[in-house]
Amino acid sequence: MAVIMYVDFPHKGAFGEEMATQMEGLAQSINKEPGFIWKYWTQNEAEKTAGGVYAFDTRENAEKYLAMHSERLAQWGYTDIRGRVFEINETLSKINKSI
Repeated sequence: MAVIMYVDFPHKGAFGEEMATQMEGLAQSINKEPGFIWKYWTQNEAEKTAGGVYAFDTRENAEKYLAMHSERLAQWGYTDIRGRVFEINETLSKINKSI
């Protein structure tokens, strides 16, 4: 069953198109992760936060990616990384045309 993963963290770097240019390689690499389905990149320049909402095919793949990505972000100097994985209620999601 597909799951949703949410990640955010304080971000002092670029936003908008500048972020898109800087992170294009990372975005391409995410497409190759096991079980990856899609990602919405999130940003809030006023609050200086960034992150994303992801869909993975299984909780296991999402949790593996979250652990790897949190470690990578920490190596890049990010702190206060928040990540959570959620099951999808398919019955209700179908009503809202999500599935």
